[in-house]
Amino acid sequence: MTQTANSIEDLTLTINQEIRVNASLEVTFEALLEQMGPGNETHDGTPLPMKIEPWPGGRWYRDLGDTMVTSGAMFKPLSGDFAGNHRPLFASYPFVSNLQYRLKETEGATLISFRHTALGFIQDDHRGGVGKGWAWILERTRKPPRNPEF
Repeated sequence: MTQTANSIEDLTLTINQEIRVNASLEVTFEALLEQMGPGNETHDGTPLPMKIEPWPGGRWYRDLGDTMVTSGAMFKPLSGDFAGNHRPLFASYPFVSNLQYRLKETEGATLISFRHTALGFIQDDHRGGVGKGWAWILERTRKPPRNPEF
């Protein structure tokens, strides 16, 4: 059976989430890198460690030898931005996406504004689960297990 898209909405995905972390911007940035990198795990607690190079042009990937995503721009906590184009690990079909984390210090805490936009053939079951997956990472950033400063 051939699946066709009915409209541009069927080919796009936009997720916007915000979370407040009761820590400084620097500590939150490091916690986010931990959760996206070596401390990454699936929603059921299965370790899914990733490699992350936190500098402009750095890579974010799972070291399987054939799966890699590249960060388009990463800036240390001066601005707290992290953005990049990538193909998430859950997808083995054609689409392109962009992630953006914007960290902003506010009232003794840090606000993380997250945006994921994508264009391509996104399966319905993946479309429904993507937001839950990103929310999982953001929530774990709030209380990372390896960071004694929280």
